[in-house]
Amino acid sequence: MSNDFLQMHLKAVMSCLVIFLYKVHTTKAGQFFSSGHTNNWAVLVCTSRFWFNYRHVANTLSVYRSVKRLGIPDSHIVLMLADDMACNYRNPRPATVFSHKNMELNVYGDDVEVDYRGYEVTVENFLRVLTGRLPPSTPRSKRLLSDDRSNILIYLTGHGGNGFLKFQDSEEISNMELADAFEQMWQKRRYNELLFIIDTCQGASMYERFYSPNLMALASSQVGEDSLSHQPDLAIGVHLMDKYTFYLLEFLEEVHPASQANMNDLFKVCPQSQCVSTPGHRTDLFQRDPGSVLITDFFGSVRKVEITKDTINLTSPVEPPIQRSGSGDIQIESLTYVDQLPVAEIIHQKPKQKDWHPPDGFILGLWTLILLVFFQTYGIKHLKHIF
Repeated sequence: MSNDFLQMHLKAVMSCLVIFLYKVHTTKAGQFFSSGHTNNWAVLVCTSRFWFNYRHVANTLSVYRSVKRLGIPDSHIVLMLADDMACNYRNPRPATVFSHKNMELNVYGDDVEVDYRGYEVTVENFLRVLTGRLPPSTPRSKRLLSDDRSNILIYLTGHGGNGFLKFQDSEEISNMELADAFEQMWQKRRYNELLFIIDTCQGASMYERFYSPNLMALASSQVGEDSLSHQPDLAIGVHLMDKYTFYLLEFLEEVHPASQANMNDLFKVCPQSQCVSTPGHRTDLFQRDPGSVLITDFFGSVRKVEITKDTINLTSPVEPPIQRSGSGDIQIESLTYVDQLPVAEIIHQKPKQKDWHPPDGFILGLWTLILLVFFQTYGIKHLKHIF
């Protein structure tokens, strides 16, 4: 009887021990595979110069607009633009960069903070920003001050080929150099998870050499494919965006800070039927299931929440300031670019009805027709009555 009792007691203890170990194991696994990040950063890079590459600047500024709208502040964004299209002498609308037809959405805006511009956008400076190897005199706004709890979004756009991306049309960064830079970041504990997006020709070749953990990559085209431009604008004389980033922006406009959209949804952006090229992605280095990774884990920002039991009285919303001109006319202060018409409405709206103007030569042809009818009716001797 005592032996049976001991055996039952031992089985009960072993069962409890197994359950305890299982719970500890699943808890640790859940903690390991959850994001657990405490801050977000974004490095957004346009590598192209010259007016005909207008679309690459618009690509980068469109992503910049989206991450700011979703909560990442300028202090956590490193924006690198290889050319200043807003101040280019060919720009018919100075101080603006548009990403959609009809010039409805100015992505340059009133509060864009460009950290590296013009000839500052080099392969060396880009790699120094990623790895933190910057001179002591470098200002805080030009540094990527991330840590091992940071989720980082890196977006690149420009001209590329099989295994390289051109900077300033004068130098290149290879896929191996980029992979080594990410490995340095991991070894120096500069990121928790990293999302890499590139919109360029043969973009998938840029993530083939990656070998660092917790890294997810997306590209607009496969090896051997071109990444195509989108939305030509006759008034500006160039294409406004690239296809992949255009549809990426359209997707992000439906995302809000509390959205449950995940990376699997992002992988479906711009299928081959829309992009012509074949977008690609790589997830084998990433520890979590892409279906459990929210879009806001990279495009949004972790928000600090303070819990209090005190009653807080919320004041009524502040009305927009109204200014009066000297003539007495009421002028309402213009809105910033984040308060403009939503991009989703701009994309699907009908083009504006333009004023009709006669085509070239129409007036001359009309007068010719009148004279021919007159000659047929009255002859040339009555021509003096016209003049």
